[in-house]
Amino acid sequence: MTRAFVFPGQGAQVVGMGKALAEAYPVARAVFEEVDAALGEALSRLIWEGSQEELTLTRNAQPALMATSIAALRALEAEGVAVTAAAFVAGHSLGEYSALCAAGSLGLADTARLLRLRGQAMQEAVAVGEGAMAALLGLDFATAVEVAREAAQGEVCEAANDNDPAQVVVSGHRAAVERAVEIARTRGARRAVLLPVSAPFHCSLMAPAAAAMAEALGQVTIAAPKVPLVANVTASAVSDPAVIRSLLVEQVTGSVRWRESVLYMAAQGVTAFWEIGAGKALSGMIRRIVREAETRTVGTPEEVAAARG
Repeated sequence: MTRAFVFPGQGAQVVGMGKALAEAYPVARAVFEEVDAALGEALSRLIWEGSQEELTLTRNAQPALMATSIAALRALEAEGVAVTAAAFVAGHSLGEYSALCAAGSLGLADTARLLRLRGQAMQEAVAVGEGAMAALLGLDFATAVEVAREAAQGEVCEAANDNDPAQVVVSGHRAAVERAVEIARTRGARRAVLLPVSAPFHCSLMAPAAAAMAEALGQVTIAAPKVPLVANVTASAVSDPAVIRSLLVEQVTGSVRWRESVLYMAAQGVTAFWEIGAGKALSGMIRRIVREAETRTVGTPEEVAAARG
């Protein structure tokens, strides 16, 4: 069995995530403590006892999801399953940072601070209400790109996430995205809905956030990962730290090529995908991309124990 470890993105957050891991594994608790120290605040208290609304704020959700993923990985390591048991790591959007931290490319404290900055910068890049994102279900990527292009009409409307064969997310100016929803319905979309997000991620409107991340990433150490990263922007493996740094900047405005990333890993012989951290959204996408793929979620002490076996 050839495995890949994959790490979830925004939307997977839920109050209480990672708490059982922290109670069961000292190494998992240490992750949350280090993230709290890096940010100078008790993010763990918000994760475990706060409101869903506050946890969902981009500046909180991004480091919180990363902390939960790394806590799960540390618990897995304590049970004898190291990251090097995987042939590749990959993450969906912010999950790419979790993947790099898991593979030893980024330090935990640096990753937490980068994601706090990334969340703030992405939130502040576009005034509230000016941008939007929408999921187009039942359309392939090529059709979704055509819909976005037709909807733009001088504004920004771009394919942001190519999630699976029948789920593409578009992002841009609110009016343009609303037009895309209507056009998608006429093109045979099974469903086309605006998403409850606070900013239009992964489109050219995020250029100010990309500039902020370029500056921040220039000040941190990025090592070669212990296992190759399959990058969102290229949907192919990368290990060179300089290339990783560049791709993390490009990722802010670029499309998340998740469908192609999973197909790439499958073509390299990966048959099992372990989703490390909160939720199971990636597992569902992966099974729709590669029907025969084995998926496993690793986010609770029970799932860690089962993975060990």
